[in-house]
Amino acid sequence: MNFGTTPSGEKVERHVLAAGRMRASVLGYGAILQSLEVSGVNVVLGCDTLEDYLTRSRYFGAVVGRYGNRIAGGRFTLDGVTHRLPVNNGPNSLHGGPGGFSGRVWRVAEVSGTTVTLEYVSADGEEGYPGTLTVSLTYTLTEDALRLDYRATTDAPTVLNLTNHSYFNLAGGGDVLKHVVRIDADRYLPVDSSQIPTGELAPVAGTPFDFTTPHEIGARIADPRLGGGYDHCYVLRGGIEVVEPAGGRVMEVSTTEPGVQFYSGNLLDGVATAYGRHAGLCLETQHFPDSPNQEHFPSTVLRPGEEFASTTVYRFP
Repeated sequence: MNFGTTPSGEKVERHVLAAGRMRASVLGYGAILQSLEVSGVNVVLGCDTLEDYLTRSRYFGAVVGRYGNRIAGGRFTLDGVTHRLPVNNGPNSLHGGPGGFSGRVWRVAEVSGTTVTLEYVSADGEEGYPGTLTVSLTYTLTEDALRLDYRATTDAPTVLNLTNHSYFNLAGGGDVLKHVVRIDADRYLPVDSSQIPTGELAPVAGTPFDFTTPHEIGARIADPRLGGGYDHCYVLRGGIEVVEPAGGRVMEVSTTEPGVQFYSGNLLDGVATAYGRHAGLCLETQHFPDSPNQEHFPSTVLRPGEEFASTTVYRFP
């Protein structure tokens, strides 16, 4: 189904997947998850038009890369060579830069009633990153889950951190401050004033970052230690659970990634963006922010002959 044409003349297709009580819409632009319906309720924030994705989106449902999250100062050194990246978040590079994967048209490689595979080839030097990178993402819908399988190869050493930037609202509307979240992580990454990790893996115990037992998002969101809301990476030891108490809907998240960026939609405003503040929550399964500059973090280096592989599952029991 045609969804529109980009300013550069590229056509964007929309594909609908269905399985039992689940239904999903996926766009070629940004490999975006436009909608995810569970028993008729759309639980992700999306836009109705390509124009809104171009002008009013905050990465709604998109795949971000080549490096999701932040890289300090827009630079990193790999094998003795320093690579400079565009900065688009204060002094830092965020989500692959202004020309990152979220704004590219991906090729549909395969599609069926319950799966769609999208591919993108990122040229050597694109947004400052070395190596020609070939990426694929397969969305698979089942009767109770949406599975995301990422694969990537490169022809030269590079860094890679892919994630999906969907904003979830299990009520289908309103804000998410009453959503109850459990994150199986006893450590998180404190950040400096520009939201770059300090390098510490700090305990969550005794802090507003502790979701080892379920808590409402809004219960501690005003704590000044949060700096305006949740936007922090957690060191996972297990899965994540979100419950919307009024309707009883539950989402369980599992992943092969070592971390998750929990973001409470602090910068949504309903004017420049299509939704108001805290209209959705993000659970961006990923490697840690700024890993290329922090040697003790899990490596995000990908070399020729290796294959990047990552899986995340959103289940609705």
